[in-house]
Amino acid sequence: MLELKSPTIDRSKLLPASLRDDFPILQQIVHDEHPLVFLDNAASTQRPRQVIEVLRRVYERDYANVHRGIHTLSERSTEQYEEAREKVRAFIGAEKPTEIVFTSGTTAGINLVARSWGDANVKAGDEIIVTTMEHHSNLVPWQQLAERSGAVLKHIPITDDGLLVLDTLDTLLTERTKIVAVASVSNVLGTINPVTEITRRAHAAGAVVLIDAAQSVPHLATNVREIGADFLAFSGHKMLAPTGIGVLFGREELLDAMPAFLGGGSMINRVWEDRFTPAELPAKFEAGTPPIAPAIALGAAIDYLKLIGLENVQRHEHELCRYAYERLLEVDGLRILGAPPDRRAGLVSFTLPEPHAHDIAQLLDERGIAVRAGHHCTWPLHDRLKIAASTRASFYLYNTPAEVDLLVEVVGEIRERFRPKGRKRRGGS
Repeated sequence: MLELKSPTIDRSKLLPASLRDDFPILQQIVHDEHPLVFLDNAASTQRPRQVIEVLRRVYERDYANVHRGIHTLSERSTEQYEEAREKVRAFIGAEKPTEIVFTSGTTAGINLVARSWGDANVKAGDEIIVTTMEHHSNLVPWQQLAERSGAVLKHIPITDDGLLVLDTLDTLLTERTKIVAVASVSNVLGTINPVTEITRRAHAAGAVVLIDAAQSVPHLATNVREIGADFLAFSGHKMLAPTGIGVLFGREELLDAMPAFLGGGSMINRVWEDRFTPAELPAKFEAGTPPIAPAIALGAAIDYLKLIGLENVQRHEHELCRYAYERLLEVDGLRILGAPPDRRAGLVSFTLPEPHAHDIAQLLDERGIAVRAGHHCTWPLHDRLKIAASTRASFYLYNTPAEVDLLVEVVGEIRERFRPKGRKRRGGS
């Protein structure tokens, strides 16, 4: 077994281990003998009992379609659904609840903007700016818009250590730039991007800004007015809520001017045989039956996070990430992708000379450790880094130093197992 050093961890910055008791799924044994170590939180988090209970209560007692019925259950569901919208508004610092559109997730929110705002505002020869580190969900919709409109897609490059080369904005931003779409946190590198500065510079050039906040809203305090965001999208399932619920924030004047995207029930004010008029915001963009129970459960997840305090969540994750970063670097031949701990959120992606990332993830799973492996929906980023795949460990409020220790121990064992025969390990590390 690889002998590793033990860097210190500031336990005063960690959340109480008793929080784990709120998460039933974490109490299980996998592969017959190993306690579950869930380190795939950047993909999707687990749910506390408090959120599960709200979801159960809605379905057992209060569920009905919203905004349409005049009976008791519909009134209950509608009240709770709109209360959830208000909780989201306050959580991200939006000015009005009409600026909060419920979607099925971050991907749906970004596509809504690309299709509605984009088709109405982006023409041939216009420019769209993204970054090299974008998730496919904040890249492919803009590629599709460029193809439809004849616009030009540009990329903010990154440094070898995973930071945006912001100086390139001096030349990338022109009078033809219509929108800048950027992730606030990279889902692979963990890089925390300076979205407030990017927004300021984009606005100075006359462009609007969309922020993919899927990896930041669950972990870092977010205020859309302080950032200056025009649009911001995130998902509930990455912040203790169910799947199927997401949020698109849009400045009211922009949403008002945008054409309705999906047609059907709820999004109309009046319909004739040959035309319709759209409903007021936010119903204009919430066609059909919305994700009622998931939205209410998102409100419960926000209540839970506010009770703990996002500043405490951020401190906890930063300390775990720093600890994991330092310990993983002791594994001979391991390469960590991205910036040092002071410039990243709570995840670490890495590669080993051997075996492939998928094999690493499978071997970790055999010891009860759940991570993610592959290109993480960031193929261009992996091309830039000249790797086919990576292994990602991502942390949340219920993870512990002991889980990091086990991760490093097993990764070290994997490295030793696949080390080429006859090659000696570098001394002491």
